[in-house]
Amino acid sequence: MRREQADQRRRLKAMCPYDCPSMCGFYAETEGGRLTGVSGDPGHPAARGRLCGKMRHYELSVNSGERILTPLVRTGKKGEGVFRRASFGECAELIARRWKEILGESGPDAIAHYYGSGTVTPIQRMCGTAFFNYMGACELVHTLCCAAKGAGYEEVLGKTGCLDPRELQSSDLYLVWGCSVAATRFPSLQTLAEGRRQGKKVITIEVYGGQMHNLSDEVILLRPGSDGALALAMMHVLVRDGLADEAYLEKWGRGYPEFRRTLDAYTPGWAEKITGVPAEKIVGLSHLYAEASAPAILLGSGVSRCRSGGMNCRLITLLTMFTASWEKEGGGLCGCDPSEADWIDTDMITRPDLRTREGRTININQLGEAISDPAIRSLYVYAGNPANTVSDANAVMRGLLREDLFTVVHERFMTDTAKCADVVLPATFSVEQSDFYAPYGYRILSAGYRCVDPPGECRSNWDTFRALAEAMGWDEPFFRQTEEELMRAVLDRPVPAVLALPEEIRAQVEELKERSGTVSFPFGDHLSWKTRDGFFRVVSDDPEHPVPEYFPPYGGEEDLQLVSVPGILTLNGIFTERPDIREKTGAREIILNTEDAEERGIADGDAVLAENELGQVRFTARVTDRIARGAAAVVGVHRQERGDASSMQVPNALHHARLSDLAAATTMNDNTVNVRKL
Repeated sequence: MRREQADQRRRLKAMCPYDCPSMCGFYAETEGGRLTGVSGDPGHPAARGRLCGKMRHYELSVNSGERILTPLVRTGKKGEGVFRRASFGECAELIARRWKEILGESGPDAIAHYYGSGTVTPIQRMCGTAFFNYMGACELVHTLCCAAKGAGYEEVLGKTGCLDPRELQSSDLYLVWGCSVAATRFPSLQTLAEGRRQGKKVITIEVYGGQMHNLSDEVILLRPGSDGALALAMMHVLVRDGLADEAYLEKWGRGYPEFRRTLDAYTPGWAEKITGVPAEKIVGLSHLYAEASAPAILLGSGVSRCRSGGMNCRLITLLTMFTASWEKEGGGLCGCDPSEADWIDTDMITRPDLRTREGRTININQLGEAISDPAIRSLYVYAGNPANTVSDANAVMRGLLREDLFTVVHERFMTDTAKCADVVLPATFSVEQSDFYAPYGYRILSAGYRCVDPPGECRSNWDTFRALAEAMGWDEPFFRQTEEELMRAVLDRPVPAVLALPEEIRAQVEELKERSGTVSFPFGDHLSWKTRDGFFRVVSDDPEHPVPEYFPPYGGEEDLQLVSVPGILTLNGIFTERPDIREKTGAREIILNTEDAEERGIADGDAVLAENELGQVRFTARVTDRIARGAAAVVGVHRQERGDASSMQVPNALHHARLSDLAAATTMNDNTVNVRKL
């Protein structure tokens, strides 16, 4: 920042960097080179001047006294969190020396990296991929969140863009399916509220409906992983009762006759036994959906986090074709990617061309198993806290506690993962770095340039990798650019999707080279199926399940199915550094159905233990009728409580590392537990 501006009060455009479909824009209020507050940006096309509870006091996180401001080198045992201060130069030399030793002795497959959702902006999140591509190190399969959902959608519609949330204003019925709008799609709350005032119905289909209870006309509770069975039964009813648009399905649906012959078996009575939803309610829901002119399904990601997650989403996508809802403005499905292609060339950031050898692959959901292998000798972590947010947390912790695993963590706070590091490097917040913002839920692109300088020795992900490349002695010019220079280089090579835009919008994209701002793109053409032959696919190329069908989740030996529910005030463990957030979120709770709790002698507020073959975690019981029978839910992510670091008291200690049917994605909502009173 220029010195003459340092003492001025400034109001600068900025964007939220976190894992959310909207990446809302806001104004950063600064004074004396310090962030003093934030306020909504009415001009941002998604946020429209509003901020969620997470970001309303962003300055409290940026200016937190708990923030790491200098590099740290471990002096205690792994997991104790005992370090000495060091300079950035000393740490860069230490890291480079250890990596060179490992590369010489064991080769690049001995070095792994992990990144999460601490930022989802293209440069700051993906730049590590370029670094480790150049090194030739292990490759990370990043399928932690909603990969199975996208894969299921693509099985039917290919690269066709789904509804942009702004199109929901034209819908006349909302099925909010497995989506906690209050926690994950905050800007859409107003759309749903306005719709209800206009007489449009909001029906929530969910395992735990607590967050959506007061925002819906009705909440339909179903068992975890049974969503595909409900979709099949609805399609059965639509065909049986003459409500399906058969002519449309036969004209545009590849393989529809073959699929139609299977629907006779999927009766509402069959689905009731699987889902727990009464047969008559399934019939009523099907008729309500068919009677709407432009019904929209707002699909969440939790539906996909089980063994049959891809199939669940494939079946729900198919359901939208049965009434030809896409033919009407506002009809169809929202919740996947509304864009047919990227708005920037991300290969210019990840640089796959820098990789000269095929490296060992590590699935992010199975990180614990990977880093427990002595063949992995070093782990670099940035933009994430895997000890707390990856399945089978005890396996992850066992790996992190290996004395022979040289671990570097680039972080802002002393997380559970950082406590296990050999070297901790201080990281920046979004207002202290520059990047693009390409939200996966809207057809918009933003650029946000640094608003304040980083404090202490904090560096962005990009600047840290640049410094490490220099310490390694690499002469690759890519790592000598600033993040602003890389942004301009990317914009200088517009992708075909941008070149096809009207000149006025292309000019707005060009302006992002010089200043922060947001460009809104036209909505997609939902009637031009972006598949290989222009038809949507009912029968697909899936070798195991070419014809859509129901198959159950993994399940387990215990009797309650455990699901993780996103928190309204936290995100993947982010914001738990703030005392005000921790106070509002309260104790770590497990939500139980009233009848399930009574059978176990558990009352609201009791201390309970949830356990399975992976671990044990203590909770406070919250008893309610707003969760399906046979299910247990944990909301949000809490920090590890005091205790033995080798036994993680976090919900992910109870989640298996098994993978989904499509996209090798997480099955975080496909686990069973026993819950007993302490």
